[in-house]
Amino acid sequence: MLVLVAFLFAFSSIRNSARKVSTPHIKFLGDENLFVTHETVSKLLIQNQEGVANKPKEMIDLNDLESALNANVMIKQAQVFINVDGTLTAEIEQKKPIARVSTNASYYIDDEGSYMPLSTNYASRVPLVTGSIAKNELYNVFQIARKVQSDEFLRNHVTEIHQNENKSIDLKFRLNDFKIQLGSLDKLDKKINNLKAFYQKAMKDGTLNTYSAVNLRFDKQVICTKK
Repeated sequence: MLVLVAFLFAFSSIRNSARKVSTPHIKFLGDENLFVTHETVSKLLIQNQEGVANKPKEMIDLNDLESALNANVMIKQAQVFINVDGTLTAEIEQKKPIARVSTNASYYIDDEGSYMPLSTNYASRVPLVTGSIAKNELYNVFQIARKVQSDEFLRNHVTEIHQNENKSIDLKFRLNDFKIQLGSLDKLDKKINNLKAFYQKAMKDGTLNTYSAVNLRFDKQVICTKK
């Protein structure tokens, strides 16, 4: 009986390893906005395994496939696995842009503060970043872009983040033409709270469009410049 069980187990293992892999199933996690397409992922899989479909399972190097996918600049993380029925699945999490730099070069900043190229497949509606920006010094603008992305009020209003040569930050709103001068990002939460309080009061008073600048650089006051 033990010999029979061992034989059946060995036979099953051999048959499973020899099972041919089906056409890859590609699954994108999260947002439906595709910066990288199904076709691109399929090509990466084919290029790195000379065509994975109809190959025996034991001949597929999953680590190589994952490495090839993770090397793509649009992909945040990829996982590749084969089910017992021979279905090869690639699960793809794309990078998520939170701001778009528009200077002498154009690119996104992703939600981890890293460079992300523009895509020919999809354009994300995120705030523009202008001014004095270096691709290897994104931390400052990333901090304010992340704050805008996480705060509903800012997300609904901010269309542009401008960094001056001294690293101070200005903001522009969607429906108002005044400049919002944040200055440094010290005490950022306090400055944003002051901005919200100013906005609510000025909207109530009907004076929002009478200002050319709103200065938040001072801790306990908002200084507004009339047009």
